[in-house]
Amino acid sequence: MNATVVLQQTAYDFRNFFSLCKPRVTSLIVFTAVIGMFLSSPGMVPLPLLLAATLGIAMVSGAAAAFNCLIEQKIDVRMARTRARPLPTGKVTSSQTAVFATVLGSTGLGLLYVGVNPLTMWLTLATFFGYAVIYTVFLKPATPLNIVIGGASGAMPPVLGWAAVTNSVPSEALILFLIIFAWTPPHFWALALYRRREYANSGLPMLPVTHGEEFTRLHILLYTIILVTITAMPFSMGMSGMLYLAGAAILDAGFLYYAIRLYRTYSDQLAQKTFRFSIVYLTALFAVLLADHFIKFA
Repeated sequence: MNATVVLQQTAYDFRNFFSLCKPRVTSLIVFTAVIGMFLSSPGMVPLPLLLAATLGIAMVSGAAAAFNCLIEQKIDVRMARTRARPLPTGKVTSSQTAVFATVLGSTGLGLLYVGVNPLTMWLTLATFFGYAVIYTVFLKPATPLNIVIGGASGAMPPVLGWAAVTNSVPSEALILFLIIFAWTPPHFWALALYRRREYANSGLPMLPVTHGEEFTRLHILLYTIILVTITAMPFSMGMSGMLYLAGAAILDAGFLYYAIRLYRTYSDQLAQKTFRFSIVYLTALFAVLLADHFIKFA
């Protein structure tokens, strides 16, 4: 009986600490990092390197998310989207979160240094610092352009993946960076639009709160146009072929469709659909880029 109770408590604790890592966000980060690894090589990435880089990046990403939860726990209490997280509900304590994030992040960085290469470790550390400190502590509560500037950290995973395999950061890796960098504002502002009242209550200067809905909708459209332009770069730079170009054109048309509709006839439901499509968009764009890559080197 005691063993059963211990197992149940262990599973409960694991779920709470795992939740601190924001698994849905982390999974997208790891996905784009793995794509970066495969795109950097004409053949299969060595399995030990692939596993070490994937696990290391996932651990540091999870640690950054946990630190974000720790720093923003008072804000999370005021928002319906976040008030059920482990810290606001008291399922874990601040000290437990700090220890967990420190151990997880340090272990991930050590794995990258020993099992991958120092360049990847330092770039990952810089990404962690950019998200957990520069974005969360300084930018997010200070400027409505927080997601634009802070988006640089979120755009780093494919660069980390590329560096893990080649020990370098060429122009091709920076193109992948630019794609995610341009994708982040329309993705996040769509969420901020239909959650604008929660952000207003939280005190964070999100764009829909500080500049209004129409201004935000216009900037979603403008950044989507920038994104569409950047997604043509892999083809124009010779990174990809016709399969990617066709897939990107279809996905870009879908994103533009949502951005234009959102600008012309706004509704919270449409903003939510735009946000969800943006996740599908990025996942599918990188997937078709990978498929094109393997066909190219088959």
